[in-house]
Amino acid sequence: MEPIIRKARPEDRPFIEEIARLTWGGDDYLARVFDEWLGDNFYVLELDGKVIGTAKLTLLPGKVGWLEGLRVHPDYRGRGYGRKLHGFMLELGKKLAREEKIEALEFATYFLNRESIAMAERTGFHIKARFFVFGAKTEEFEPEKPERVELALEDLTLGLIPVGWHFVRRSEEALDWIRENAELYNINGFHFLVPKKGTTFTPLDIGLATLKAMLPAMMWVAKGMGKEEFDVMLPSGVKPLLPGLKRLGLFLWDETKEPNVLVFRKKLV
Repeated sequence: MEPIIRKARPEDRPFIEEIARLTWGGDDYLARVFDEWLGDNFYVLELDGKVIGTAKLTLLPGKVGWLEGLRVHPDYRGRGYGRKLHGFMLELGKKLAREEKIEALEFATYFLNRESIAMAERTGFHIKARFFVFGAKTEEFEPEKPERVELALEDLTLGLIPVGWHFVRRSEEALDWIRENAELYNINGFHFLVPKKGTTFTPLDIGLATLKAMLPAMMWVAKGMGKEEFDVMLPSGVKPLLPGLKRLGLFLWDETKEPNVLVFRKKLV
């Protein structure tokens, strides 16, 4: 039987939970966002009555269609189902572009996700930006309570701002979106963003001294979430600081001297 791609339904939950349990060692977020994503350009690939794949398109500021949640059940990988989902989402993006809802498609992926990178390059995406994502263990730092503050446009010191694993361009429209999806913390005059869903933090003041000041505050926030680890997303320009960042207690998931997060873009208009 030919697979079909359709919108996700509430009864798909057990299949989604199974895929999430078998992805990233069980750390996949897909099951946690299932209810939130329902009805919002969230699609599944069904084969013989079983959901074996997923894909999602999220509207971001700047008329961007953000691609995420592309998954294929491990038992069905290597059969072209990922390409089928990717192609479907491209067509959905073109439809939304014709309706003037978006102007481009974007997504982010880890640098070792070779299949996604190859698929992107084959279908006209190019690398828009590169970032480093570091891990950190809360046990490495003495906690220091930061102050929760209101976010203003002048706080957004980066041209492309990571909010978790979403990336938005600096603008008034983006400011409103970030306020809705993240919180800003201040410690000793230095600021960092914390997504409301997730533990990938974004420092808005970048340097070894500023990060050294912020890490105990990040630890305090992560512990408040009940987490023993958190991640820190930094722009590729910190590459010369890698030895110093590691001395601060940050670590890379895989040993590399190059940015390990790639942000792709495909212009549709």
